[in-house]
Amino acid sequence: MQRNDSFPKGERKNEKGAPRGGRKNFKREEEQEFKEKLVYVNRVAKVVKGGRNFRFTALVVVGDEKGRVGAGLGKAAEIPDAISKAVQKAKRSLIQVPIVGTTIPHETVGIFGRGRVLLFPATEGTGVIAGGPARAVLELAGVKDIKTKSQGSNTPVNCVKATLEGLKTLKTAEEYARLRGISVDQLK
Repeated sequence: MQRNDSFPKGERKNEKGAPRGGRKNFKREEEQEFKEKLVYVNRVAKVVKGGRNFRFTALVVVGDEKGRVGAGLGKAAEIPDAISKAVQKAKRSLIQVPIVGTTIPHETVGIFGRGRVLLFPATEGTGVIAGGPARAVLELAGVKDIKTKSQGSNTPVNCVKATLEGLKTLKTAEEYARLRGISVDQLK
């Protein structure tokens, strides 16, 4: 058997193909396919005896542009740490979005807190007509043509979560037909 120090630098791998030293540095290829978009960073303060403690919150949306999307909110003393925490939370909260062609199957309303986001299917070539936070979610979900209207609360967190709630309620015609026990032709 060959000793580990006889391998050229960078070639040390265990029998499973992962770098030596465990899982901490081993990124699966699945994680690399997601795109991240930073939507919002906020500085929050906690008043203590000696003054103020500042922390940062980061709202990040993660998606693969093929129908999977999620959002996460991270809080830490430094901005990069808050972003990485938010990305981890977003990857844990992924949802599957049904896409018909380049748009959504039907119109829907997403409600979170006092924020409402109306989602309408659009014809091909329309593009993503949406405000900043909703646009990030829809682009990373892979929706190419959609019209939206944000009502009520305009905070980015409520807008992102309302958009995700709206996308969760979407179902294709096949799913509705299966629920009713009829064929898709009878549904129309």
